[in-house]
Amino acid sequence: MPELSPTPKRRGRLPRFLAAFVVLCAVAGYLVVQYVTGGGGAPGCKVVSGKGDGMTYEFTPEQAVNAATITAVGTGRGMPERAVTIALATALQESGLRNIEHGDRDSLGLFQQRPSQGWGKPEEILDPTYSADIFYAHLAKVTDYQDLPLTVAAQRVQRSGFPSAYAKHEQDAKILAAALTGQSAATLTCEGRQTATSAAGPEAVRSALARDFGRDALEPAGAVVSGAAGSTPTPSASAGSGGDGRTVTLSVPEETAPGAGRSLRERGWQLAHWAVANASALHIDRVSYGGRQWAAGNTNSQWRPGGEASGAGTAKDTRTVRIVTAQ
Repeated sequence: MPELSPTPKRRGRLPRFLAAFVVLCAVAGYLVVQYVTGGGGAPGCKVVSGKGDGMTYEFTPEQAVNAATITAVGTGRGMPERAVTIALATALQESGLRNIEHGDRDSLGLFQQRPSQGWGKPEEILDPTYSADIFYAHLAKVTDYQDLPLTVAAQRVQRSGFPSAYAKHEQDAKILAAALTGQSAATLTCEGRQTATSAAGPEAVRSALARDFGRDALEPAGAVVSGAAGSTPTPSASAGSGGDGRTVTLSVPEETAPGAGRSLRERGWQLAHWAVANASALHIDRVSYGGRQWAAGNTNSQWRPGGEASGAGTAKDTRTVRIVTAQ
């Protein structure tokens, strides 16, 4: 009996090879998307332009926390909104607003700063508060940075091998900065999906506030911790906890950073948006300010008219932000 031709086997290998190649490409594409968006599934947060031009940006809870930290550090330094926009655009390009532990050579963190280039120790650079602060410190030394094109200002700090890459993130960074500095009211929302590994409760909220805004920035505002109902208020770093054990009542601090020139309303909306950005991480259920309320899990998680029954968060109250945790 003659031997069978090997040709059919060879023909069968080609489709299998092509199929495997398609699967490999799909996996690679998925990993790239996860890297760019920060992973964790579909974006759970959204910011809309306060100018009514229809511009929006969707991002993940992880990115929201980091963006809120970068903004808080900048306003705490008295940096203008333009500086925050530059910082956010830089972090979007360098890390996708993710605090990553790898990068080109020894680059680390939100801004891919290098210990070998004098940016700090690895553990410092991986602290978002530190990395944002040292970025602003370098940006402040750039002459007339507010008047420079964003990509030029960012490049003079970063010294990147891709100096024009920052420009593509400018529009997203602008609407993020407007919301997170409080310049645009009720424009940032999140689904507020909780994670099992995240911190929770009023104490976690107070710790995170002190981390991002600094105790020195919040103490002069006269914020208090009231504890159980009827107790005597005592000084606190950031907020007051209501009798239900789940509510943080935060007094909007007066201006503390020299030359910042921000209104009470802007500072209030910054704190309210900060709370929403941290909703998943800190198990925050509701946030009220200036007659508007955000609640986790509602359709589109929009800010809606209304406040707490006590009056905090009503339209006339611009001095109090009320944060209610899920536990």
